[in-house]
Amino acid sequence: MNLTTKKILVAGGAGFIGVHLCKRLLTDGHQVISVDNLSTGTSANVKLLTTFTNFRFYHQDIIEPFDFGYIDEIYNLACPASPSKYQKNPINTLRTSIWGTYNLLQLARKYQAKFLLASTSEVYGNPLVHPQTENYWGNVNPIGVRACYDEGKRAAEALTMDFYREYGVEVKIARIFNTYGPYMDPQDGRVISNFITQALLNQPLTIYGSGEQTRSFQYIDDLVQGLLLMMASSKEFTGPVNFGNPVEFKVLDLARLILKLIPKSKSTLIYKPLPPDDPVQRRPDISLAQEKLAWQPKIFLEEGLIKTIAYFEQKLLS
Repeated sequence: MNLTTKKILVAGGAGFIGVHLCKRLLTDGHQVISVDNLSTGTSANVKLLTTFTNFRFYHQDIIEPFDFGYIDEIYNLACPASPSKYQKNPINTLRTSIWGTYNLLQLARKYQAKFLLASTSEVYGNPLVHPQTENYWGNVNPIGVRACYDEGKRAAEALTMDFYREYGVEVKIARIFNTYGPYMDPQDGRVISNFITQALLNQPLTIYGSGEQTRSFQYIDDLVQGLLLMMASSKEFTGPVNFGNPVEFKVLDLARLILKLIPKSKSTLIYKPLPPDDPVQRRPDISLAQEKLAWQPKIFLEEGLIKTIAYFEQKLLS
């Protein structure tokens, strides 16, 4: 437990990453205010935290200005993160990334609170540099179907740094690569949740393209530890910093591993065309996180998948 109790606001606190972060902060003894419009977060995730007396939840869209009083730290996790979700309402996705981030930065400025932006590996687009380092500016289609998220997060990073330079707000930028674990939405459209859900329900596992495209997968506990270390870092260290697992997996190999871990599944593999602007390679260079934060992922993919599959079994089959 921390010696100093802080009052911490988590925007997007009812989402997959948000509920894990809130639980860790509450366990460490902090007061936590979770705000979420429940567009992709769930009331079930909120209910998990209501046993903590130092937890408060507000059904709030960060696009609209709000103020619940003094806060020490702000984590901005609020935005749909899977392609199927953020493309469903692209204008709202952009508004969340830009207007929502602006509103939270204004709160940080008012209360002299630390501010952490949960950015994304999607700022690198379909990268021409591999692995991706933080000084790579990316290869993003600014008018494509993924631009609402990719460019929204890039704009959010720009806003964050402008508040740092113009107003002296203490800011941190975390670029999050593919993350998985319990409390993922089985229908969120991301590759691990898709494959596990399909395998448990004996449906064909959908491979887009040849399956040779690569991703890196980090377990949620590793990410939460990285976010806490980033928030606690020195004022001068703003980032951005990559948080991800540098071990690269082909999507096809991921599908085969999940079928191995669910031996009762009768699923087969089917192939569909690759979606527009889907990145071919994605792997973080985490040298900066190792150097500045002494952080690196500790949980191997198979270990994390076993825990995630157990959660999905309870969610889908009970």
